[in-house]
Amino acid sequence: MKLNKVYTRTGDEGTTSLVGGQRVKKTNSRIEAYGTVDELSSQLGLLVSFMKDGDDKNLVVRTQRNLFTVCSYLATDKTKTPLAPSYTLDPSEIARLEEAIDTINASIPQQKNFILPGGSHEAAIAHVCRTVCRRAERRIFFLAESTKLDPEVLQYMNRLSDYLFVLARKLNFVDGVREKIWDNSCK
Repeated sequence: MKLNKVYTRTGDEGTTSLVGGQRVKKTNSRIEAYGTVDELSSQLGLLVSFMKDGDDKNLVVRTQRNLFTVCSYLATDKTKTPLAPSYTLDPSEIARLEEAIDTINASIPQQKNFILPGGSHEAAIAHVCRTVCRRAERRIFFLAESTKLDPEVLQYMNRLSDYLFVLARKLNFVDGVREKIWDNSCK
C-alpha cells in the first residue's frame, strides 16, 4: 500500500501554489487573505464543537462551507487561471446572513451600550471568530486595492462579522449570562 504524504517540500523556500499552479510568496496579499479566511473557518469549527444542535449550529457549519468557497475564489488569480464556477459565492448567502441577523436581533434585548467580548464559553469563541472575521475582511480589502474582486465576497465577510456579533449576544442570552458593559472608569 502506497503512503500518501502530506508534505511536498515545495514550500520550504517560502513560496506556495495558487489554484492553477502559479507559485507566489507565502507573504503575498492573496495568501494572507485566504489564509486568514481559513483561520476563521478553523475558529468556527471550534465554536461548532461547543454549540447545541439547531439552526444556529447549522448556519455556522454552512458558513464554513461558504468560507471554503471564498478561500478557493481568493486562491485563484483570474488573470492567469479561469475561475471554476464552484468558487463563486452565491449572493443569496448574504441575504441568508442578513435574515439570521434580523431574526436574532428580534429575539434578544436591544443593545444600549458597548459590551466587552466574552460571557459563556460559546459566546466568547463567537467573539474571537468575529475579530478574526474582521481581520480577514481587512486582508481581503487590502487585496482588493490591487485586484478586482467580486463585491459579494466583501459583502459576505462584512455581514458575517455582524452575524457573529449578534450570535455571541444570543448565546449569552440563551445561557443566561449577563453581558459585561464597557465602562471606562475602570474603578
